[in-house]
Amino acid sequence: MTTLKSKLQHDLTEAIKTRDELRSSTLRLTLTAIQKEEVAGTEARELSDGEVEKIIAREAKKRREAAEAFEQGGRSESAARERAEGELLADYLPKQLTDEELESLVAAAVAEAKGSGAEGPKAMGAVMKIVKPKVAGRAEGGRVAGMVKKLLAG
Repeated sequence: MTTLKSKLQHDLTEAIKTRDELRSSTLRLTLTAIQKEEVAGTEARELSDGEVEKIIAREAKKRREAAEAFEQGGRSESAARERAEGELLADYLPKQLTDEELESLVAAAVAEAKGSGAEGPKAMGAVMKIVKPKVAGRAEGGRVAGMVKKLLAG
């Protein structure tokens, strides 16, 4: 079993013992998503920590989007719970890059892409190809794309 998955299961056990309803329900849903992914396809397999991390990130993103939807629908209680679940899941993810760190990584990638002849907004794909592996798991794709567009335009 992967170390991240076993940490989730251990934390779930602790949350159940301490009767922490929010933490236990969030971890149960996340572990269920991991198990579904393990048995998807033609045969069951063990997921790596990287794959488990991607699932946790996907679950956290779902919580953020649901919180926005609840907020727009005027259901602030539900939005608050979704935000709390998202923050709880964020504890299991690598620390997110700050805007300054992201901007410096993207600026270096833009310079590298210009060195190979790609310029202007058409260089978006080339820059994203360079940046993606460097920021994997530490910045959301939309945030990265926005920064790339900003630096390519200006």
